[in-house]
Amino acid sequence: MNVLIVHAHHEPQSFNAAMKDLAVATLTAAGHDVVVSDLYAMGFNPVAGPADFGQRANPDYLVYALEQRNAVATDSFAPDIAAELDKLRRADFILLNFPIYWFGMPAILKGWIDRVFVSGLCYGGRRIYNRGGLAGKRAMLAFSLGGRKHMFGPGAIHGELETLLRPIEQGMLAYVGLTVLPHFAAFHVPYIGDEARGACLEGYRRHLLGLDGHAPRVFQSVEHFDEQLRPNTGA
Repeated sequence: MNVLIVHAHHEPQSFNAAMKDLAVATLTAAGHDVVVSDLYAMGFNPVAGPADFGQRANPDYLVYALEQRNAVATDSFAPDIAAELDKLRRADFILLNFPIYWFGMPAILKGWIDRVFVSGLCYGGRRIYNRGGLAGKRAMLAFSLGGRKHMFGPGAIHGELETLLRPIEQGMLAYVGLTVLPHFAAFHVPYIGDEARGACLEGYRRHLLGLDGHAPRVFQSVEHFDEQLRPNTGA
């Protein structure tokens, strides 16, 4: 399969970088074609704006999603967006690799989502969830965080990890039709030693080798809602 790894960490010697390198090596050795978008190394611009479009449907007032639709129809995205869209179109599996910052992803990765998950191709109208534009592709999160594992879960101080990740796994990945595989979390990594880091990386390697055996997360199906996307009660 064609794999796109979107890597968002500023330090090449970080544990996140080691996770990215391990994913490249493991998936390549398994026979997959792997492409990496290293956002910090690329100097990727995370700020959506008028320069994202070579031509505008409305040059006087920017409605970003509508201009995305126009750019899809006219093939007029800025070169950096067009390059990422080419990778996204080819990919069968998208792996987002990043550290958790403030219960979310780094700004540079959120900016990649903002600018690359474009309306008119990835989503729009009822083209969401199981009907999304990226339906048929799979995605997964691999991330590090400073908290310990016991800090996440029912009744834990930070709450359930699935709740923290919902804006990403549902609101970004599943929303555009991606089948979301179970994430991999590396806990407490700024504070653990080499032996624990090695064990964590080995766990990640096994997680990657078992991709086809992971049951995907279950999210919304458009068929359960009416034309106005209200719950379909069958009445």
